[in-house]
Amino acid sequence: MNVSQTIETEEDLLPCLHVKLYHPQQSSNSLYGLIPLGKRIKHPAEDPLRLGRDGQACTVALLDIRVSRKQLAIQAYYTPRSRDMLFRIQNLSQRAQLCVNSSALDYLEVVDLPDKALIRFGQYEMLIIRESGEAKASFEVEFEVLTVAPSRETCTCEPSVTPVSDTESLMVNSLLGELRIIGPSETDETAICYS
Repeated sequence: MNVSQTIETEEDLLPCLHVKLYHPQQSSNSLYGLIPLGKRIKHPAEDPLRLGRDGQACTVALLDIRVSRKQLAIQAYYTPRSRDMLFRIQNLSQRAQLCVNSSALDYLEVVDLPDKALIRFGQYEMLIIRESGEAKASFEVEFEVLTVAPSRETCTCEPSVTPVSDTESLMVNSLLGELRIIGPSETDETAICYS
């Protein structure tokens, strides 16, 4: 392999992570004041992309005291079976879980990011969409703010506390706040979306 094949050029199409942010109080707070919104940022593939409150330790900082100093990290990687740059996400918060689609991650736990993932921590929601590219040494990240929670837009909701099967019926006593399930004990893992 000669040097011209290993050097990344400007013509190479960089993989890109489109990160769409949402927080219920984003209009009244400047939570995203340190994030370059609407611009593609080039990031070296060997360095994790860290998001948190600490602007010194993180690539991307949120102006919110409820966010951990280091909340999460996204790391690029390759496998021998694929030419695509893939990504995994790690929870760096000791205080809170990080939810990736329907998987909850505790401190330092890692999961591969699918091409489209809904990330949740605290009241934040991030929809991350991976766009393939040819470059190997770096990738781009583009941030934007959504006006509607991505979980509502995509109807990606938390599973109900008690899974309900198709043949069961629910009986709710509103005066006592009771919930009783009448019917067979088989369950369906269907998620319920609340509007």
